[in-house]
Amino acid sequence: MNGRQRLITALSRGIPDRVPHFELAYNEESVLKIARHFTEDLPKPDYIQRMDLESRVKLFDAVLLVVEELDVDGLTLRIFPETRAIDKDHFIDDWGVTFLLSPHGEAVVVDGPVHDPSDLDRYRPPKIKASDLAALSYCTQRFDGTRASVLSVQDPFRRSWNVLGGMPNLLICYGTNPKLVHRVARIVTDYTLDAIALGKELGADIISMDGDLAHETGMLISPEHFREFLKPYYAELVDFIHGEGLKVFKHTDGNHWKIMEDLIEVGFDGIHPIQPQSLDLAVVKKEIGDRICLLGNIDCRETLVSKSVREVEEEVQQAIGAAGPGGGYILSSSNTIHPEVSAENYIAMVKATHRHGVYGTQDLS
Repeated sequence: MNGRQRLITALSRGIPDRVPHFELAYNEESVLKIARHFTEDLPKPDYIQRMDLESRVKLFDAVLLVVEELDVDGLTLRIFPETRAIDKDHFIDDWGVTFLLSPHGEAVVVDGPVHDPSDLDRYRPPKIKASDLAALSYCTQRFDGTRASVLSVQDPFRRSWNVLGGMPNLLICYGTNPKLVHRVARIVTDYTLDAIALGKELGADIISMDGDLAHETGMLISPEHFREFLKPYYAELVDFIHGEGLKVFKHTDGNHWKIMEDLIEVGFDGIHPIQPQSLDLAVVKKEIGDRICLLGNIDCRETLVSKSVREVEEEVQQAIGAAGPGGGYILSSSNTIHPEVSAENYIAMVKATHRHGVYGTQDLS
């Protein structure tokens, strides 16, 4: 099997030749640290928003080199629209959302274009363009069916809080202005439907729907609010994705067990990343592993940051032992490969997955 086949088989809850591996994201610094094991032709470290075109191309080539050298089964590609720098630390995207660059990884939303219903009356959302998905198009051609191209889209929760200038603003609107919440959700869902359709045209195999719904010990929103404000839009998106012949998994950190049955009912093929501080992988596998593919679980808070290579390998073996039997498991970090992750530990995780994740062995039936 090749990487694309492994990932699709696992998301179909089948048994591939070995447990697949890929990551939801790599940050700039983490890419450069890992790629230094394979090349010296790398750009100077910086945020991608500050890089010139030549440096961005070198960074992207470094990601592809890591994927190919380590035989990673797929690569997640994001929507990259034009952005405008406000100053050295802030930028604004095509939605009109202002972000603060963060040394810890993902940029932080600090303001949005909609503050009240009158703003929304005047607001015109962007249209997805082929140039926004140039990385996806390029990877699809380069992989030529050997590895999966995973298109990452923000879910209606995440994209809505961006438009409203932050999660607290959206949560307040759940109680004070539900009509506004639904209007924004409709706008962002329509954009996402268009992005998925274009992604399919450009070669996407799998859709990742990103947006945290929980923190370490519980939900960010009530199950009732999830069912009222999000579940219908999720169902619409998942139905469309399946109609396009693609697989889709939901990313959310934390303990979202209270809505796990809702996510299964919506029709997601997989759930990522089964955060070890919040959910027990073996328990999750036992309870729902026959109905949805499980992705993730290797601790990127401590294990991949500061533990030994031997400890990384032991954790990989434990995860494969817990979730690998019967198929339907994709191994990855418990979030992303962020700047604090050790390059050596990431490489050890991938190699251990290849070594211990082969189906048909004594340990993995």
